[in-house]
Amino acid sequence: MKKIFILSLITICNLTRLAVAQTASVNGQIKSSSETLPGATVQLLHLPDSAAVSAQIADANGNFRFTNPKNGSYVVKAVMMGFQNSTSNSFSFTGQSITLPALVLKNSTKVLKAVTINGQVPQLEQKSDRLVVNVEKMITTGDNALEVLKKAPGIKLDKDDNILYRNNGGVNIMIDGRMTYMSSSEVSNYLKSLPANAVSKIELIANPPANFDAAGTAGVINIIMKRNRLQGFNGTATATTVYGTYGKVFGGANLNYNTGKLSFYTRANGGHAASYNKLNLGRQIGTDLYSQENYWHPIGDNVSYTAGADYFATAKQTFGFMFRGYNSPQNAKVTSNSVTTNQLGQQIGSVYMLKPQYTNTRTYSFNVNYSYAIDTLGQKLSFDADYVRSSNINNETFSNIYFDAAGTRLGDTVKQRNDNPAKYNIRSLKVDYVWPFAKTWRAETGWKSSWVSTNNNARFENLTAGNWITDLRRSNHFLYDENINAGYLTFNKTVGKKWEFKAGVRAEQTVSTGNSITQQEVVGRNYWKLFPSLFAAYKINIDHQLNASYSGRISRPGYSNLNPFTFFSDPYTAIKGNPYLQPSFSKSWLMSYTYKSFQVLSLSYVRVNNAVSTIISQNDQTKESIATYQNLGNTSSLNATSAGSFNIKKWWNVTANLDASYDKVNTMTQGTPYRSERLSWSAGTDQTFTLPKNFRIQLSGYYYSPSISGLARTLSGSQIDAAINKTFLDKKATLSFKVRDIFFGNRYRSVLQYNNINTTWQNEWESRRFSLGFTYQFGNLKIKTARNRNTGATSEENRM
Repeated sequence: MKKIFILSLITICNLTRLAVAQTASVNGQIKSSSETLPGATVQLLHLPDSAAVSAQIADANGNFRFTNPKNGSYVVKAVMMGFQNSTSNSFSFTGQSITLPALVLKNSTKVLKAVTINGQVPQLEQKSDRLVVNVEKMITTGDNALEVLKKAPGIKLDKDDNILYRNNGGVNIMIDGRMTYMSSSEVSNYLKSLPANAVSKIELIANPPANFDAAGTAGVINIIMKRNRLQGFNGTATATTVYGTYGKVFGGANLNYNTGKLSFYTRANGGHAASYNKLNLGRQIGTDLYSQENYWHPIGDNVSYTAGADYFATAKQTFGFMFRGYNSPQNAKVTSNSVTTNQLGQQIGSVYMLKPQYTNTRTYSFNVNYSYAIDTLGQKLSFDADYVRSSNINNETFSNIYFDAAGTRLGDTVKQRNDNPAKYNIRSLKVDYVWPFAKTWRAETGWKSSWVSTNNNARFENLTAGNWITDLRRSNHFLYDENINAGYLTFNKTVGKKWEFKAGVRAEQTVSTGNSITQQEVVGRNYWKLFPSLFAAYKINIDHQLNASYSGRISRPGYSNLNPFTFFSDPYTAIKGNPYLQPSFSKSWLMSYTYKSFQVLSLSYVRVNNAVSTIISQNDQTKESIATYQNLGNTSSLNATSAGSFNIKKWWNVTANLDASYDKVNTMTQGTPYRSERLSWSAGTDQTFTLPKNFRIQLSGYYYSPSISGLARTLSGSQIDAAINKTFLDKKATLSFKVRDIFFGNRYRSVLQYNNINTTWQNEWESRRFSLGFTYQFGNLKIKTARNRNTGATSEENRM
């Protein structure tokens, strides 16, 4: 494998050297009356028909360079918001490099106003390979990033707030092109800590191409933060207060500073919040009914921060670094009241639990990167190195009090405690090369290697005769090491002005060792697999487009899911890892028809083998229900989606989405065949009214029907929101007020029925909330877009 990697680098270097040796170019610079203009759009137009041959963005010094155009006559045209267009004198290119006189753009207030008034970005945009949700078009006061994501087409949450895409939990979550290095629950908690007004866009990528990691059977969701929209001396500050059952305050700032050679950016968000979650759980055990109410009341702080810089060493070479951190300490009061009644409805026993809990997640990631733009046609070499360190703390103390049928206390309080620390270290290296050739062809190739190590030493103790004694049945020290090596190759071909094709293949090798020190059990794996991908796009005309795609993908088990530790949330309910979990493999097909920016219809089919789900084993004698991570046989989902935005009136915009899904589960459960299938649907709409004096009103609503999720059958729910905002101070300041879930219809309800399991769930939380928020933009807001980093740490993101 190392030899292949070295040969690939040699080949890339030779191609680079050859391309540079044969370069002739048209060079120039874009200026205003007093300074250079970075970020201007520059076009090379062929004469006499003024057909666009190539286009690019002027670099940090306003320079542009078109490499190896055909011999002929040309002009260069420069365009930038806030300035009048400028076109050079005509010139002839005969194979020798040319440097043109500087193009000077004049200020144009009228042009800027026209763009500001008429440029309407839709809330939903259908791209050739992804659906984009423009969050900035929504009123998101008091919302967090998870709540906004939940409104995106095809997105659902399960009972634990884990993200489902196309009704599949195997989805990779990226932020600014980088994975989050957290488990599903940690990703959800992190997104809850981010205010929605810090998010710029959400990209839903059902079938990612081969240059993406193959991880994620359902696809990839990329959340783009607002810092990527700003560069230079500018920024945004936000403050929000929220009240539901408890109060919350949040604040944050995005800052950017650009000196031309150096672009620095930073973002910090923090908050203090109290909330609750109430779970009502009912279990039929033999002829007895076991009813349980768990109440979780967390109070905590959270802070997330990002800092980075791009250094433009030359017009072609860029060096960058990025540091990101997240810290979320939290204290929670947890109570559980469990009552057992017989078939006559008579109480036969109960247990009350009090469990103070302290948790804290700390994650730090560091990235360094380098890119070399070999020519203006798109030939590029890039390199990324990532290091991530994360630690989780979870300390709990259980106090269990048991009562008989008459409500008389039985014995002393049973005291237990749990210490469950976990540490993760992740390193990755990635190199990518892009090579446009033969006019209509484009090739991409690259290599990535990642190394992961985890250490989880979970200790459960019982208080016996005044001494804390380790409970070996509930304790385990688990180590996990993993190395993934991957290489890919893709080819892209355009045929005329209507057809575009792309094909690629990615090979990934996985070498891992799971070591349960407590149980003296070692599980090793070494396997590799090919993941092909195919794409085709046909542009019928400027308004109508057809797309089709296919990809094969993998979802590896989460690191903690492999740990055979039994984690008890109360005396009768627990979850347990499984070191023998196998990866899940999926095949995904998608076809879509788009009219302008409206996704008229998207049809997709996903089939997953070895899908990971929790299977509950119930002991009718001890009343314990232990959920264990296991591989299912296969699941499939046929999904149809229609989504987009349009104007009924100039001042009335509608965004709507309709989603229907037919899901199947076919597996063996504890030696018994299990099969479930169901048709489900959901619908949502945002009605936005733009009023005089910079007022805007938004009414939102969505409904989801009963569906299936793993082995559970979920029930319906709905939510209605209303919001109003006003911009002032020359549109730099925005004040917003929002009411969420006015009719309190959003809650999670589900039913589990198989073998001896007959269980009902109902989760409710602080979904009805009142929010007041303020946003202020300052500094120079006309600077070009910041560089969006896609780094090497990808498939490891959601597995911690």
